[in-house]
Amino acid sequence: MRTERYLNETCRCQYAFVGMGQHSLTNLYPVLHYLQVPLKYICVTSERKARLIEGKFKGTRATTRLDDILNDEDVKGVLVAASPKAHFSLASHVLRSGKSLFIEKPPCQSVVQLRELIALQQASGSRVVMVGLQQRSAPAVQMLRRRLKRERHLLNYDLHYLTGAYPEGDALLDLYIHPIDLATWLFGKAEIISYLEIDEHSYILTLRHQHIVGTIELSTCHSWQAAQQSLTVHTRSGTYRLKQCEELSFVPKQPVISGIPVEKTRPRRQSVEYLYRHDGFSPTLAGNSIYTQGFFQEITTFINAVEGKKANLLTDLQSIATTLKLIENI
Repeated sequence: MRTERYLNETCRCQYAFVGMGQHSLTNLYPVLHYLQVPLKYICVTSERKARLIEGKFKGTRATTRLDDILNDEDVKGVLVAASPKAHFSLASHVLRSGKSLFIEKPPCQSVVQLRELIALQQASGSRVVMVGLQQRSAPAVQMLRRRLKRERHLLNYDLHYLTGAYPEGDALLDLYIHPIDLATWLFGKAEIISYLEIDEHSYILTLRHQHIVGTIELSTCHSWQAAQQSLTVHTRSGTYRLKQCEELSFVPKQPVISGIPVEKTRPRRQSVEYLYRHDGFSPTLAGNSIYTQGFFQEITTFINAVEGKKANLLTDLQSIATTLKLIENI
């Protein structure tokens, strides 16, 4: 039944991809291949790379001219994962053509540019526009968001995003957009209470949301081999811990009777409820890091939306305005 369901999920539209960097080759192209999305074009800046692409991707036309894609009426959707600084220009051209767009983060460099993209989408009638912020689609994040909505009292959170040096771009827009967007996605709009730059491109922030206060550590002073992202959320009922989108756990708060903590008078084992856990044992789709990190779900959502199937768009242009505004304030 699974096999037949997979074989029945076919694409009627033609698509194009702009860019062929390490990120897209590792995380996006494999999803397109699994879904058997018909790529009519792949656009790159290098003539040499274009010739190699046509030898590797049979039936796909490689080009260095974006206009080849935009002038082709058969192409209904364009996926863009190029240099972050080029995203705004590329997105603008695609939106003017009226085609549906999937644009990797960041889609632009400022809130002003974001407003321009939103206006272009409205003027051109581009039906589907998505931004590549895959953590919103990650199963563990989705589960945490549902659980937090049911919590009556949120207390505070700690979010840590630690990597090695990032000399090839703007760490704030290219890297830190992920944890900052995670905070705004889970807790809503925020204002900066305190700000401390602990080193070049490394910060400790305290944010106030409507129902919770949180601390975020953003740093490139650590190691890529031991990079980590972790989130701890304290509520009246207990503590949630999210690790790398691979594990989500909940530790219930110990009871208090007449103001006395029961654990002080009658110590007992602390229970841990694992809400989501990638054990790395079964080599299945759901156990693949492309799936647990949300790449598979966001690409599938975009393709389904373009094809006219049921799809829940989590990352339209308007939805990331809060994230970009917070980055500008930082």
